[in-house]
Amino acid sequence: MPDWNIPFKLYIDSCGDGLGAALHQVQIIDDKPTEGPVCYISRQIKPTEVRYGASQMECLCFVWALEKLHYYLDGSVFEVITGCNAVKSLLNMKTPNRHIRWELANTPDNPAYVALEAEPQIPIEGINITDIGTKFFEEVRESYKQDNNCHILTSLLDKDCKDTSLVNALNEVWKNSYSEGRFHLFDGIIYHRIKHSCVMPVRGQNT
Repeated sequence: MPDWNIPFKLYIDSCGDGLGAALHQVQIIDDKPTEGPVCYISRQIKPTEVRYGASQMECLCFVWALEKLHYYLDGSVFEVITGCNAVKSLLNMKTPNRHIRWELANTPDNPAYVALEAEPQIPIEGINITDIGTKFFEEVRESYKQDNNCHILTSLLDKDCKDTSLVNALNEVWKNSYSEGRFHLFDGIIYHRIKHSCVMPVRGQNT
C-alpha cells in the first residue's frame, strides 16, 4: 500500500512499440529504507503515434503516465526518473504546438513538485510494454456489451453524459458508486476506485 505522506518516484520509458511506467516509493521496512513498486502500467503505441520521434514519445509517455496515475500523483510530491531531457524541456516550452497541449495536460489541480533526474537509477526494462496485448483489452471492452451495468457505465463515462435515465437504470450498488465518483473510464476500460486502489470490474459482479 502506498504511504500518502512520503514522495513517489515515477519511472517512465518508451520504445518503438509502446509506453511503460513504474510508480515506486521508498518505505521503511524492517527499520531499513526500501524502494518498492506501487504499480506498473503500459500500453502499445497507437497508429497515430508511430511517427513520433524519440523525444516526443518520451513526452507522450510522461503525460500519459500522469493521466493514468493521477489518483496517486495529483497533489503529491514525486520525482520523474527518465533518460530523456525533452521531458524537462516540456515543462518550460512556449511553442504553441502539440507540446504545449501536453504541458497544459500536465498541470494538476494541486500542483506538485517534480524533480527530473538525467538517468534512471534503477532499470525499468522489466516492464514489458507488450506483455498484455490489445486482444485482452478488446475482449474486456467487448464483454461490456454482455452486461447491462458495464454497458450503461461506458455510455455515461465516455462523454461525461448526465442522462439521469441511464443512471437510474444502473443496479443500486453500481448507481451508488457512480454517484460517489468511483468509476473511471481509461482507454475504454472501466475502473472502480476502492479506498486507495483502482480495480477492473468483472462482468456479472456488483462490486
